[in-house]
Amino acid sequence: MFDKMKQLFEMQKSMQELKRRLEEANFDSLSSNGIVKINMNAAQKINSVSINGNLAELDKAVLEKSICDAYERALKHAQEIAASKLKDISGLNLPKP
Repeated sequence: MFDKMKQLFEMQKSMQELKRRLEEANFDSLSSNGIVKINMNAAQKINSVSINGNLAELDKAVLEKSICDAYERALKHAQEIAASKLKDISGLNLPKP
């Protein structure tokens, strides 16, 4: 019974360490047309959103598409980082999103 409790404690400690690493792993993601840049961490928290260019000159539909594109790219990158860090900690080999 104590072995199981020890294993649970070690797993909890590893998950806390993983959470800390994901929160510290920051990166930028740029939309395919370069208009929108999102800074996110691997825990999928958006830190900032930047728009390159003059808002008055940008088409609303293009801007909306650029925001979605940059977010999807950032989210995919965050998931890849999380899978990699989980593999490092646990040895689990999860498929890439």
